Amino acid sequence: MTSYDRPTTDANADPDASAGTSPASPGPGAEGAADRQVTEAALFEAFGGVRGMVETVAPGLLFVTIFTINKDLHLSAIAALAVSLVLAAVRLVRKDTLKHAFSGVFGVAFGVVFAMMTGNAKDFYLPGMLYTLGLALAYILTTLAGVPLIGLILGPVFKENLSWRTRNPGRKKAYAKASWAWGLILLAKCAILFPLYWWADTTQLGWVLIALKIPPFLLAVYLTWVFLAKAPAPIDVFAEMEAKEKAEQEAEERRRGEREMPDRAAAGLSPDVTAGSAAEAATEPPRGPRHRR
Repeated sequence: MTSYDRPTTDANADPDASAGTSPASPGPGAEGAADRQVTEAALFEAFGGVRGMVETVAPGLLFVTIFTINKDLHLSAIAALAVSLVLAAVRLVRKDTLKHAFSGVFGVAFGVVFAMMTGNAKDFYLPGMLYTLGLALAYILTTLAGVPLIGLILGPVFKENLSWRTRNPGRKKAYAKASWAWGLILLAKCAILFPLYWWADTTQLGWVLIALKIPPFLLAVYLTWVFLAKAPAPIDVFAEMEAKEKAEQEAEERRRGEREMPDRAAAGLSPDVTAGSAAEAATEPPRGPRHRR
């Protein structure tokens, strides 16, 4: 599903549609199902879907697998970075969205730099853990400030931008709930990982981190879907802007036509006036010369 516009029906296609007597007209249940499908498609696009999850998990999984086998930090780091670059290259070849692949490349690159600088393999995971903590705080703080981060992320996807802040309070409330869910879930994840960073070894931390990659993410996405599926439909500000531009163009064309109308009328009368004058001259009796007595 590539468009996130809310499905509409054509009342002109069925004479009974406007009266609501058509058995094929969609009811509230069908409309709610359409809204849920729109929400699912938008979340799938915003968070990368299955491929995005693979790109998130694969580099770390390869790192911890190789390090568990041979304890070679350099080989593990190079392998993780290489697989992230391959995934990004696949996106480039397929001309897909690159934000998820590039975010994975940058995350792995920072991890490799940290681990190489300190010589501690656990530091490969530290940038990602700090990012998770910062993201959790961002979700919570933006919600307290009245601008939930999940609304800033999904607003452009739903073509509503920031209209939910002032024009759609029910949707703003749903975004606030979803942002609280993301923030608290990520904080709980950090509460597990940071103690392990200090007390566990690299392999233990790595496998726990891999295990916590997908389930908290899926839980947060599911809760977001639940909150938004019950929220009012988004306001398509792009469609509003297009309609406004179209109305302005039509008004300008009408004004131009009104300004040109007198000129066209005058241009249309001029030949008639000339023809009338010529006709009068042709019917006027000839005047002979006057003779003096």
